[in-house]
Amino acid sequence: MNKVILVGNLTADPDVRATPAGLYVAKLRVATNEYAGKDDGGEAKRYSEFHSVVAFGKLAEFAGTHLRKGRSITVEGRLKTSSWDDAASGVKKYRTEVVADKLEFAGAKPHETAAA
Repeated sequence: MNKVILVGNLTADPDVRATPAGLYVAKLRVATNEYAGKDDGGEAKRYSEFHSVVAFGKLAEFAGTHLRKGRSITVEGRLKTSSWDDAASGVKKYRTEVVADKLEFAGAKPHETAAA
């Protein structure tokens, strides 16, 4: 099963574009934080991860209309890895993204959600 659930904050406003065929595509960056105990001085240790998320169609439109930098959101989706050969270096490159099936405001009321 390929299932991802992220709860984090948007690091920038969504980048929403339309394909020549009229399909909306939104690219989002989501930061998640992990609490990792305390260091020797008693300070809390937290680590951040940054995730690339892509949404299509009505979900992309929802992202462009309602989501803004700093907003806490929940993303449900699946992982997808793509690869290509870098033209400049000839090296094979990889990118893993979360393809969103559902976006919602963290702690949202039911009317504040969108699903693909």
